[in-house]
Amino acid sequence: MSKYVTVLVGSLREGSYTRKLACTLTELAPEGLEFSFARTGALPLYNPDLDEGTPPEAWQSFRRCVGRSDAVLFVTPEYNRSVPASLKNALDVGSRPVGESVWDGKPSAIVSGSPGGIGGFGANHHLRQSLVFLNAAPMQQPEAYIGNIAKLFDEQGRLSNAGTREFLTDFMQAFSVWIDKLS
Repeated sequence: MSKYVTVLVGSLREGSYTRKLACTLTELAPEGLEFSFARTGALPLYNPDLDEGTPPEAWQSFRRCVGRSDAVLFVTPEYNRSVPASLKNALDVGSRPVGESVWDGKPSAIVSGSPGGIGGFGANHHLRQSLVFLNAAPMQQPEAYIGNIAKLFDEQGRLSNAGTREFLTDFMQAFSVWIDKLS
């Protein structure tokens, strides 16, 4: 039986390394996982006033998408030692209204990437901190910080580094096991 995974990409740029990384992760995943990408860039900024009455359709659609998935895969760059604003806003939108959080108990995994050597360590841990507070269930091991990301893809956007490919394949296998364990 397939498990449905929502993928949230922190970068809004269509040709970003982060989006290439996210697509690669879905390609390397074991059988039994099905993926859908949820866009975060068009979500109105969270404002509790907008949750009174009928919330914006974009919020409702996002909440349904994440709510019906079996797990969430976060793939993010690091902006100023944190996650991009659109990803943080998505966390806020999904966590409300109080008592109806789509993150509650949801298996998740985080992969961060950066052109620098530390691979988005700050963003990865900042996101992990928020997910723990929201009672999501982020996978603890293996951790994935993909450094020097700009050197890992060829001109066609394909991952060209065999060692990284092997690591990401193992990561996705571990994520599949994590989802099964918590289901």
